[in-house]
Amino acid sequence: MSGISIQGISMRFDLPNGGHVQALEDVSLDLKEGELMSVLGPSGCGKTTLLNIVAGFLAPTGGQIELNGHLVTGPDAERGMVFQQGALFEWMSVRENVSFGPRMRGQKEAQWAEHVDHLLDVTGLGDFKEKSVYELSGGMQQRVALARCLANDPDVILMDEPLGALDALTREKMQGLVLKLWKETGKTIILITHSVEEALLLGERLLVMAPRPGRIHKEYNLPFADMGVDMDLRDVKKDPDFGEKREEILSMIWDMEEEIMGRSEDAA
Repeated sequence: MSGISIQGISMRFDLPNGGHVQALEDVSLDLKEGELMSVLGPSGCGKTTLLNIVAGFLAPTGGQIELNGHLVTGPDAERGMVFQQGALFEWMSVRENVSFGPRMRGQKEAQWAEHVDHLLDVTGLGDFKEKSVYELSGGMQQRVALARCLANDPDVILMDEPLGALDALTREKMQGLVLKLWKETGKTIILITHSVEEALLLGERLLVMAPRPGRIHKEYNLPFADMGVDMDLRDVKKDPDFGEKREEILSMIWDMEEEIMGRSEDAA
């Protein structure tokens, strides 16, 4: 089967005092090849833990994940990660950063140059390719991180709050770029965010997760990501259905946060 199959994933962290934290419990879903899914939920719902399990950085205590019919047992080039902070080599040029993966695999420049230069152009980095990363703004560095991920040609792109540290205008431009690259490359993308608006804009599927233990609370199938490929994102936000879904999800997460606060007060 093409795509990702998440089957009964649970994750328990044992604590030094003999206690434990059940971060995830029995999370199951299938994601088709080329789908764009955003994951949203209150702090402590396990969304980043789930992403790290899909990436192969963590082994679950229960369940399994299959990608294109084979088990995920650790990190692999078929899954690329874009972090909130770019994790770039600041002393290298933009082009050297983007081409790092192909070069580490032993490819000659003739094999990767055209693809890397194309990615630099589509991410708006063509005029900055010889600049050192430390000379770039935060938004430009995130463009480098995204281009570097794509240069490895992964089947799946995993994004952990990749736009969270950006100012509002830069963040909106980057949201548009993510949608453009999604359509151009046909990659499967899972994006973690704390922003309800961003989750609505960048998820043709949107998962709302509930905490303690982390589990899927509700799933939405949405038209806004497809709309945003050809429309100004500000116009997408004006759609009445967008506003209605935003208020519904905000209320849902607010209720969860209130429940968490109530539990904390009871425990105290």
